[in-house]
Amino acid sequence: MSIPSIKIRARLEGDRLELRTQLTHPMETGQRKDASARLLPAHFIQQIVITLNGTPVIEVDCGPGLSANPNLAFRLRGAKVGDLLQVSWHDNRGQSSSETLLLV
Repeated sequence: MSIPSIKIRARLEGDRLELRTQLTHPMETGQRKDASARLLPAHFIQQIVITLNGTPVIEVDCGPGLSANPNLAFRLRGAKVGDLLQVSWHDNRGQSSSETLLLV
């Protein structure tokens, strides 16, 4: 993709991490119709996983009700400078994406 599919912003204060993400995804419900009145096939994120140093800390099961290009925010404890944070998603068509950030 030419546009990053995941944008991450993280702010570390002590051991508290404030994480904001934007996921680039069309999030099609499968209920809308195109100009020819044909249903557009469903295409949506099913799972978002956030790991800290390889250990899952947040797992979100999603569905077609999530908006296109969703923005999500989370707060975590126990993070420190030098930790690796990874955000990844998987959709109903088998596509996936992940982005890793080194906390500074």
